Amino acid sequence: MANSKMTERIPIFLLKTRSTPSDAYEDLFQSAPDGFDFEPYFVPVLEHRFQDEGMARVKSVLLSKGISGEEGSPYGGLVFTSQRAVEGFSHLVRGGPAREDDEETWPHLQDIPVYSVGPATTRALQAVPQEPPLQIFGSHTGNGEDLSKFILEHYGAWYKDRPSKPPLLFLVGEQRRDIIPKTLMDATLPAEKQIKVDEVVVYGTGVMESFRDDFEVLLQETEGRKVRWAVVFSPSGCDNMLRALGMLDEATGRVKETKGPVNTYVATIGPTTRNHLLENFGFEPHASADYPSPEGIWKAISSFHGK
Repeated sequence: MANSKMTERIPIFLLKTRSTPSDAYEDLFQSAPDGFDFEPYFVPVLEHRFQDEGMARVKSVLLSKGISGEEGSPYGGLVFTSQRAVEGFSHLVRGGPAREDDEETWPHLQDIPVYSVGPATTRALQAVPQEPPLQIFGSHTGNGEDLSKFILEHYGAWYKDRPSKPPLLFLVGEQRRDIIPKTLMDATLPAEKQIKVDEVVVYGTGVMESFRDDFEVLLQETEGRKVRWAVVFSPSGCDNMLRALGMLDEATGRVKETKGPVNTYVATIGPTTRNHLLENFGFEPHASADYPSPEGIWKAISSFHGK
């Protein structure tokens, strides 16, 4: 009976590193929503390394109290669009100040806006040990384009009494889109609306060498299942995912024409990854989340199955 029960479960391969101490995607899909019996697997695609130079720069700014609401402060707010950047920031905060007499007010960020894209990044920021807690805004936006538009209005209102807005410090990875700096520093905006953005690279990212092999092992172990899902969280590693699934034509670099029934379906976290698959490999994912969250992914998969 145990084996029969197992074959009825739907493997869902989450192509990401499992968040700790708990992962919202795992929690949702283990709860058997709408009667589906999902079996989550994590397949890490990326490995991240903190960049010493960028981390040292951010630490220096924190130690000098260079991020505050005070007039003349180098920075008036922070921007985060990835959990890895938050991890680097949290690592610095948990490391503490250089002097014991700064302990009570470290890291001095109670009076500034902190901007976050999406609920996962926001949850990571909420765990940063700051008292009073960080004031976090923008979680509802879901992507960099919408967040940048929100910042223009919100940050402008936050510092409405100043003729020019203090710069924002944007903690980023080596690979990132430039939509936020371009939008906030757009030369066509009135000078009083423009917001200078300083990007500091605090981590580097690379595709894990073991990803394709790890994924292929799980595919082999679950090849007897009638339905499987792979959830893609970024453009990185899409080529190796398609190779592991046997979909990629090595001669053309495009997806091969599908013959016969399909039992492994692909869902993407949002339009950026969906468009990457479509434009670079000619592959249209079976489902794509309207909002980058566990609920967004679930809704997309549920809709595909007609629920």
